[in-house]
Amino acid sequence: MLKQHLQQKLLQKLSPQQIQFIKLLQIPTVSLDTRIKEELEENPALEDLSLSNMNDLPEEYPDRDEEEHSGEGEETENYDEFNVDDYLQEDDVHDYGSKYDQNGEEEDERKEIPFAVQGSFFETLQAQLDLMPLSDKDFLIGRQIIGSLDDDGYLRRPILSLIDDLAFSQNVFAEEDEVEEMLKMIQHFEPPGIAARDLQECLLIQLRRKEQNEVIKNASLIVEKHLDEFTRKHYDKLERSLNMSPELLKEAIQEILKLNPKPGDSSEINSKQLQIIPDFHIHNNDGVLILTLNAKNAPELRVSRSYQEMFQHYDKASKKDKKMREAVQFVKQKLDSAKWFIDAIKQRQQTLLKTMNAIMHFQYDYFLTGDERSLKPMILKDIAEQIGMDISTVSRVANSKYVQTEFGTFLLKSFFSEGIQMEGGEEVSNKEVKKILEECIGNEDKRNPLADERLTEILKEKGYNIARRTVAKYREAMNIPVARLRKEL
Repeated sequence: MLKQHLQQKLLQKLSPQQIQFIKLLQIPTVSLDTRIKEELEENPALEDLSLSNMNDLPEEYPDRDEEEHSGEGEETENYDEFNVDDYLQEDDVHDYGSKYDQNGEEEDERKEIPFAVQGSFFETLQAQLDLMPLSDKDFLIGRQIIGSLDDDGYLRRPILSLIDDLAFSQNVFAEEDEVEEMLKMIQHFEPPGIAARDLQECLLIQLRRKEQNEVIKNASLIVEKHLDEFTRKHYDKLERSLNMSPELLKEAIQEILKLNPKPGDSSEINSKQLQIIPDFHIHNNDGVLILTLNAKNAPELRVSRSYQEMFQHYDKASKKDKKMREAVQFVKQKLDSAKWFIDAIKQRQQTLLKTMNAIMHFQYDYFLTGDERSLKPMILKDIAEQIGMDISTVSRVANSKYVQTEFGTFLLKSFFSEGIQMEGGEEVSNKEVKKILEECIGNEDKRNPLADERLTEILKEKGYNIARRTVAKYREAMNIPVARLRKEL
């Protein structure tokens, strides 16, 4: 049986404008330009002033220096939801550009970032294959092998699987020795070590291409017969097994360490390095820090004049049929969307500056000196309370934005750290502990590296009372191996 009852609910919903702002806030400057271009393509009511020539306006457009006035057009009940004047006021153009360029540079000095046009790793191998005098069958086999390589340059598919692939996809029936022969040929391509089936074969290919001498022969012997002992750094076992002096063993190991275990990843052509464009710049002006916001890749945006003119023509029209009402509704939607986007861009910049300014003043000593030991314990809540915003907003800013200083470019989240209580009661950042830990490991005797227990004792002697498991956690976070793997001859 149906019953009626009252119920109270407290809901929190985000408006489309808020969602748009959140999405814009979390993307870095390097991606903002792409996002703006997408919006320009989707919304014809949004204009990029850097691409438009304002000196070539059509004759029917009023002069841009004249103040625009809208007449009092007929109003009907179908148009009460918006006012034409809202879209024709000169003050409501919402220009976005030079006044938000915090770099202090002229607009004409903005430059595009050049990117080198290079072929891919597989295209380079294919180009080398094209230069070989091969039969059609061997060429297809070679192309199949190259296409089967992993990104790091290894061939992990079995030869029999390659034969099946050739039969099904290329209608080529090859024997195992034919594929093996083509594989050996490709293994002579650049970069050295390419198309190896495992690490051992990769290192041996590189060693065999070097000028053969005693050191190279010893290195080849270690890789071929004692690779497991080498990777585990059991140097004492290697000396006994090979009956080799420590000096000769050290020379052979140095040659092995020069080899590239992942020839595909190291290829300059294959590597796709992310271009880091800092969102902020901090300059030290005689002890005074100056924060600027990088807005070079943000074009000057405004609401389209032509779409505003459409409203003016509508306002003067005496008859408004259904098609005209639909057209005006479309124009209104696009104008609203353009205004919201420009406002979101402005709000994004204001939020970025506000957040970074709070971080800079919180870590003022660090940004003056660049010494990580000057970093104070700082969490998201500290900055959120200072700027009066939610922790999630600070998190979106810190997780994807970079700041350029006089001593490097850093991700904002790297300045956040938990505090550690010292014996004297003072609270310091765990960044300081990591820095001292890194210095201890860097100054250790590599023939007898410090174990985690000894590192814990050293830190306690310096006043940092932390547990051994914490030392191990910090060491792993800095990608520093255990003592046994840091051992050198």
